[in-house]
Amino acid sequence: MSTASSTSRTSIHRLQVATVLQQFIDDKVLPGTGVSAETFWKGFDAIVADLAPKNIALLAERDRLQTELDTWHTAHPGPITDMPAYKAFLEKIGYLVESPKKVKISTSNVDNELSKQAGPQLVVPITNARYALNAANARWGSLYDALYGTDVLSEDKGCEKVGKKGGYNPKRGQKVIEYARNVLDRTAPLKKGSHVGSTGYRINKDGELVVSLAEGGTSKLKDAAQLVGYQGEAKHPTSVLLAHNGLHLDLIINADTVIGKSDAAGVCDLVLEAALSTILDLEDSVAVVDADDKVQAYGNWLGILQGTLTEELSKGGKTFTRGLNPDRVYTAPNGKKKVTLHGRSLMFVRNVGHLMTNPAITYTDALGQTREIPEGILDAMVTTTIALHDLQRTPKDAAAGRVRNSRKGSVYIVKPKMHGPAEVAFANELFGRVEKVLGLAPSTVKLGIMDEERRTSVNLKACIAAAESRVAFINTGFLDRTGDEMHSAMQAGAMIRKGDMKTSAWISSYERNNVLVGLSCGLRGKAQIGKGMWAMPDLMKAMLEQKIAHPKAGANTAWVPSPTGATLHALHYHQVLVADVQKELEKINANKERDTLLNGLLTIPVTATPHWTAAEKQQELDNNAQGILGYVVRWVDQGVGCSKVPDIHNIGLMEDRATLRISSQHMANWLHHGVVTKEQITETFERMAGVVDKQNAGDPLYQKMAGNFGTSMAYQAACDLVFKGLVQPSGYTEPLLHAWRLKVKAS
Repeated sequence: MSTASSTSRTSIHRLQVATVLQQFIDDKVLPGTGVSAETFWKGFDAIVADLAPKNIALLAERDRLQTELDTWHTAHPGPITDMPAYKAFLEKIGYLVESPKKVKISTSNVDNELSKQAGPQLVVPITNARYALNAANARWGSLYDALYGTDVLSEDKGCEKVGKKGGYNPKRGQKVIEYARNVLDRTAPLKKGSHVGSTGYRINKDGELVVSLAEGGTSKLKDAAQLVGYQGEAKHPTSVLLAHNGLHLDLIINADTVIGKSDAAGVCDLVLEAALSTILDLEDSVAVVDADDKVQAYGNWLGILQGTLTEELSKGGKTFTRGLNPDRVYTAPNGKKKVTLHGRSLMFVRNVGHLMTNPAITYTDALGQTREIPEGILDAMVTTTIALHDLQRTPKDAAAGRVRNSRKGSVYIVKPKMHGPAEVAFANELFGRVEKVLGLAPSTVKLGIMDEERRTSVNLKACIAAAESRVAFINTGFLDRTGDEMHSAMQAGAMIRKGDMKTSAWISSYERNNVLVGLSCGLRGKAQIGKGMWAMPDLMKAMLEQKIAHPKAGANTAWVPSPTGATLHALHYHQVLVADVQKELEKINANKERDTLLNGLLTIPVTATPHWTAAEKQQELDNNAQGILGYVVRWVDQGVGCSKVPDIHNIGLMEDRATLRISSQHMANWLHHGVVTKEQITETFERMAGVVDKQNAGDPLYQKMAGNFGTSMAYQAACDLVFKGLVQPSGYTEPLLHAWRLKVKAS
């Protein structure tokens, strides 16, 4: 990696590029792509000159519409009482556009992980190499480990995770084995008998799976086609690969292991195909504020796609190197052919949205002014160029053990925080311009639309139409969507309590609308329809009970907080065949239901009677302030953009900027409408700073906030998010966080 200083710059055409970034691109990224530095920089310069002004204009349009909304809601406070009049107003100002009657995506060359299969999706900060590698390798996960190490199975009656003599507890192990065998009974049932207590597995000369039963005798699969392959010898396989609902289950057999010794059939694990896809995130879960940060983040994306990213890890006193898993190779049931399965999760990269700029590159605009580059343009150009290393791989490369991400020749970019169809059209244009510079076929870059802003939700069909040849993913995100809901209608009145948002009218309409619109636009069999994150990585039992609602709602993917979460959530896709759910939902006329859903989407979650008790108000303030401080202190002081942060009840939550947006906007709203005072908020922040300090007492890098309110930049940043919340664009937290983080880095 270059050691050039991020403060030194290199002039290239009209761009002033941080030398550390310029050297990284010229020396690390471009070699092997077939794209010369001259072609790259000349094309990049032209894109910035042409599209940066359009980017700025889109942001000005956001401001115009917000001013219109503020004026209207000030004049019509409280819940909407005349929905037709409100809709007419939104149409008049251009907020609500006419919905196209027929839209069908024409996206092609989409990998099966997104188009055909249904399963979990991970989202991880791209700046953390260990997280990135773990996520990439979470395509396959041990069900035994997931069950043994979480709260899914009770620790009652001697089934603790640590045995009486320390280490492995065989009694708990037996519960795990029984659970896994029941999973096999549900997913790969036998003609007679049960997998529970089975004593052997082999492949006969006809290529059939033969299972020796606990009660004696043998049985075969009800559906012989579920056997996909095996490893080892047919008579004594070390692995039996099964398929169900488009996903694979790998029964691992090794009687020489601790667990295999205790199993009558020598089975030591059941490995599930789990995280089919992963989003490597450059946005909400990272703290990337300058050229040095960008190079580090882009370097990990490059390492993933080149297959060279590694991380040194220590466990049990031993140090080892973790890299990307190879593909999984089996013998077909007939014993004559090989069956090769992708060993890694299919990777998206999430670029930043249209709002932020970054000092990594400055440019001279048409008026001769020096400006920071729109960060979304920077991300699009660099991450797509890096993806050339993957696109140029061949099946021969894969056979030689060199990893591939997309086998269909696509680049997958999630684009967050877009407001309405014009902004989606701009992303479409941007990707098209990048493709031309790099010599890629049109629509090589596939687009993931985050349906997380109100103006996108109410115009979702038009948004999909604006990039119908690129859309490979749409997703709902409760936290950002709620933050935007609150900021959009900030002047309407006091918002209901944060915990009550999930049962509000707009949420149910939002979740249903996303699926129905996606299906009406032809996403089934071509793209992903996703649902949001389970944020409590330690509460896996509750996740198993609740998250099945996502596939039942017609979503063929949903976000999970960890590889373990992915393994457990994969069980839901064995219980629900999402393609069948989607076929049933397609029978619903989404156009006829549009008015009903639109009315729900436009129902603002304000209360006409903000008569909460003093205790209820304080409880809300405590919850919000503690969450804000717990996240911001790591972001600003340490540059950690995503981590497990204990909430006010010491339950670990996976936090990113979306959480911050909803909490800070809620406090700003209550302050603006007089529900609470500035003095109350200040007192709450100061008290909660002490709580957060105690929760982080074990972190040697942590800097205390309590007693340092005038000098702690993290504490001041947290306060700014609330006290300056009304004037933040769309209520976003990035401008303030970036400014404070740059101050910390400078000091």
